[in-house]
Amino acid sequence: MRYRTFTEHDYPALQALDLDVQRHAEPTFDTLPERERAGRLHTSLPALKFYERSEHSFVAEENGALHGVILAQSVWQGDRPIVLVRTLSVHPQAPAGVTEGLLHATVKSAYDTAVYEVHYPVTPELRAAAAAESAVLTGTYAVTHLGTRAQTAPGERLADQTGRTQTSPGQAD
Repeated sequence: MRYRTFTEHDYPALQALDLDVQRHAEPTFDTLPERERAGRLHTSLPALKFYERSEHSFVAEENGALHGVILAQSVWQGDRPIVLVRTLSVHPQAPAGVTEGLLHATVKSAYDTAVYEVHYPVTPELRAAAAAESAVLTGTYAVTHLGTRAQTAPGERLADQTGRTQTSPGQAD
């Protein structure tokens, strides 16, 4: 699987992916009023143009097919920048690991640009990926702290894949 930034060439495939994900999540999606359908889609032309420039949004591609997309942007929170994940959409038949790979690509891009926190909503689809990134819960969001901030990060640590609670260095299990 290849994780890469997307271009205008990918827009039609991204819109088709978004539509497939919406139809899978809500089988009656096509019967909803037009305004409701448009409001649930994340891949309008202005949104795609914005996220294409964000430096933190990626697609998962294999053999020319897009399996998922993560839309994220850098924003200021108080006196520091963070990366905020707006949307993660993965095709229902995507290979295993796509969610984790997309989140990891965004976390890596944040670190590479000297942004040391990545915030995203805690959803069932993202919980395992968040645990793999050593995230902590802060309210209804998972936060992946990068660099030395990870050692002093506030919040409840998510359980790792084995079910054990992850702890900070120096804390007992």
